[in-house]
Amino acid sequence: MKDYINQDELNVLINSNHRDPHHILGIHEYKNKYYVNAFLPYTKEVYLKDKNSSKKVKMEKVHEAGFYTILINKIIDYKFYVINEEGYKWEIEDPYRFQSQISDVDLYLFGKGTHYEIYNKLGAHVLEIDGVLGVMFAVWAPNAMRVSVIGDFNHWDGRIHQMRELGNSGIYELFIPSLVSGEKYKYEIKTKQGSLLEKSDPYGNYSELRPSTASIVANVNSYEWKDSKWLESRMNKNPIDEPVSIYEVHLGSWRRGDDNEFLSYRELADQLIKYVKDMGYTHIELLPIAEHPYDASWGYQVIGYYAVTSRFGTPEEFMYLVDCCHNNNIGVILDWVPAHFPKDEHGLIRFDGTALYEHDDPKRGEHPHWGTMIFNYGRSEVSNFLIANAVYWFDKFHIDGLRVDAVASMLYLDYGKDYGEWIPNRDGGRENHEAVEFFKHLNSIVYEKYPGIMMIAEESTSWTGVSRPTNLGGLGFGMKWNMGWMNDFLRYMQKEPVHRKYHHNDLTFSMVYAYTENFILVLSHDEVVHGKGSMIGKMPGDYWQKFANLRVAYGFMYGHPGKKLQFMGNEFAQFEEWTESKSLDWHLLLYDSHRQIQDYVRDMNKLYHKEIAFWYDDFSQNGFEWINCGDYEESIITFIRKGIELKDTLVFTCNFTPIPRTMHRIGVPYKGEYREILSSDAEKYGGSGIMNKKVIRSMDLEWDGRNQAIDIKVPPLGMSILKYEGVKK
Repeated sequence: MKDYINQDELNVLINSNHRDPHHILGIHEYKNKYYVNAFLPYTKEVYLKDKNSSKKVKMEKVHEAGFYTILINKIIDYKFYVINEEGYKWEIEDPYRFQSQISDVDLYLFGKGTHYEIYNKLGAHVLEIDGVLGVMFAVWAPNAMRVSVIGDFNHWDGRIHQMRELGNSGIYELFIPSLVSGEKYKYEIKTKQGSLLEKSDPYGNYSELRPSTASIVANVNSYEWKDSKWLESRMNKNPIDEPVSIYEVHLGSWRRGDDNEFLSYRELADQLIKYVKDMGYTHIELLPIAEHPYDASWGYQVIGYYAVTSRFGTPEEFMYLVDCCHNNNIGVILDWVPAHFPKDEHGLIRFDGTALYEHDDPKRGEHPHWGTMIFNYGRSEVSNFLIANAVYWFDKFHIDGLRVDAVASMLYLDYGKDYGEWIPNRDGGRENHEAVEFFKHLNSIVYEKYPGIMMIAEESTSWTGVSRPTNLGGLGFGMKWNMGWMNDFLRYMQKEPVHRKYHHNDLTFSMVYAYTENFILVLSHDEVVHGKGSMIGKMPGDYWQKFANLRVAYGFMYGHPGKKLQFMGNEFAQFEEWTESKSLDWHLLLYDSHRQIQDYVRDMNKLYHKEIAFWYDDFSQNGFEWINCGDYEESIITFIRKGIELKDTLVFTCNFTPIPRTMHRIGVPYKGEYREILSSDAEKYGGSGIMNKKVIRSMDLEWDGRNQAIDIKVPPLGMSILKYEGVKK
């Protein structure tokens, strides 16, 4: 054995247990000379080839497993010339002669949990180093015995490309020359107990289509964006003061091909955007499109947090979809799942043989009802993984907002758990202090980096200050889903009209707390699955009444303070409950009733965008005023939405019974004329045609506590919007 080769270290390498193979492999100085070591299993002969002279010298094979060495007089730019047992010959670069691309500053910031662009360092990145093109791999696995990159390029053999740990950071790194985008790979991790794990890349940007699980090298930096005007405009806007009408979409089931195949991101860019633009929505919200193994999870059980799902195409093709949205003045919101992850063996669970991303104690680390693992938000590297992931979607994909799923499950240590299944916090309470700090950190960073974006919490409890700034004690979100309104309102709408007067409070209670948060009113996917029925299916009455009920329901929703969200299919009254396994029932648009309610939603969206009173003061008491919220006997409510000027004022009347009121008196805020600008009972929407077709002039008469009143026609199960037009001379 050569005296510059340590036998013990060689054995560690051969047995694939080396945490720093660069220490023995590559080129090193020795007694004013240099030696080059290589570990190349499956080879018969290896030569050191000088790139500058093409001269090659045979290396000595000092271990039958494939360890070679040679002593040279000076440093040269070299390759290996390899011959295998079958006589095949090829040339390869030496992965172990390249310097690290991760700095001490990177390691320090990641350890602190403040490296918000760590995705540019960890994962797989196509790079050119010293004129050599290849892929730099890096992964965090601090408790591993050894980590290797495996793939087709090395026969999935973990001995060949063993990675080096950078100091005591737990980050392993290796540059493999000659690899390009499209290469499949995983990390082989040897645990301290000697077990071998094959893991997908937590920071990988692309993956194989399920059920295959390998990561795929992808370049997320090469797309040429054309949305600079949109991004510049977004920086100068605050969504709180803008119209926001969201179309919630599951890409795998919005529409499918003739053979029930998925549409690609490019096909969706053409069909979905055209539809959303025609319907007048301002934003698309996508159910999670991060890589997930199980279709029926709808994307809410994520494996590849940094990987756009391959179901619909490549990362660049998804960028094209977002770019097209922006160039059609449509924002893009992604559902994002930092609450939990699934137990699939190739994923994050016990990533390096230990509870790395999760808690070790199942009372803290597992959702017993969901069968998933809870992130350890108190570990800085885990917090960094998630916060950087949020930044990644804004940075690389130009998205306009994140709707954060299952926030309540993160805030409460006992969420979904019975007595004895959870551990109290340090104060003996149920609040998850680490998750609270995570949210504050997350929101402060993304809002600082990307002014004008939206951070939306799906939070189902009465936690105080979800959408309030962190400096005021809040969690720092911009908006919050109004789950209380959704539950109360749908419970009310499902009642037969004759019984609604006994449940009037369900209709009006939301205004008691409407300004405690910046709310989005949602009729989401969760309300049309798992036996809950479709929106039209929830409505009582005969066929006509079902559609009338749905029209007045949507009308009340648009008039109520708060931004708006509708799940796909709701807009044309799909009868069948939603399923992720097939397309929406677009054939229903052959029938008048479905086409007419689609027209109604389209017109409502366009009116919502046009009339400032719908949205300008959504989160302030200045924007809304009851006229009469107590008429439970007739189940009629009347209210005002205000804009900047008097002429922006809108008056809403909603009748939740099938009884028409042809002479219904209401108080109005100002003396003058009122014109009906929309009625849900218009014949073109499938209604009975009871409308206020003429301008209505107010009377000097005290009514509903006001000095002016008007008499109007109120349609059965109908909604009317009147606009104030001032005093005419």
